[in-house]
Amino acid sequence: MSFTTRFAPSPTGYLHLGHAYSALTAFDAARAASGRFVLRVEDIDQGRARAEFDAAILEDLAWLGIRWEGPVRRQSEHMAEYEQALQSLIERQLAYRCFRTRREIAEAIASAPHGESGEVYLGGALPPDEEKAKLEAGEPFAWRLSLKKARATLGPAYFALVFQDETGRVRAEPEKLGDVVLARKDFPASYHIASVWDDALQGITHVIRGEDLRESAHLHVLLQALLKLPQPVYRHHKLILGPDGKRLAKRDSAATLRALREGGATPADVRAMLDLG
Repeated sequence: MSFTTRFAPSPTGYLHLGHAYSALTAFDAARAASGRFVLRVEDIDQGRARAEFDAAILEDLAWLGIRWEGPVRRQSEHMAEYEQALQSLIERQLAYRCFRTRREIAEAIASAPHGESGEVYLGGALPPDEEKAKLEAGEPFAWRLSLKKARATLGPAYFALVFQDETGRVRAEPEKLGDVVLARKDFPASYHIASVWDDALQGITHVIRGEDLRESAHLHVLLQALLKLPQPVYRHHKLILGPDGKRLAKRDSAATLRALREGGATPADVRAMLDLG
């Protein structure tokens, strides 16, 4: 399979220099490998996604000189696929209903024996009668991945999970993220399950993204194993920081590509700012 990578922004604000660095890094890698570059808009958070930001993403990337192959995949148009993937985990008892609130989870983590759960949540399904009562009462819940059941399902293969990144072969440690949320009532698919599903569907061989998502790879390779999806190579690049030394956020309007363009900057200027030549 030929080298294929992607850029997958969320339309919850205008792209800034950090996004430009990630997009250009992936685009340049695809060109250098004579491979493919695809664009995916991760808009499953319909409460925050906006059509104007979606349109601005395409405009900004085109202005930078980035070209992508094929139609843009928008996650909001494929929710049934993610629900099917989730259902396969539920049917195999790899996901459970969690009725605890964020506050209750924080308290559970804080009260756990030292070294048992660190700063992540490791829970489990309720007894059937208790779960039934909560469902009948209409209490909200989230579907969480059960690491305990995942270990039992994969057996020795669980402890042999590895992935390749820029540092070499890395042993996967899904416990770094705990029993993550896979879906909520108002959020029918999490970033994790949608991302690994789409990477497989789009034939992504190399995931190139910021180092802030490095820990996610530990969980993603587990989901890939459970869903029998191919595993890509991971590359995590540096983050672009603002004058205050903190990573850029979408609220940093001065660093948006739109503001830079309106101020007279050119795509070459942006590359120079990012030390991309």
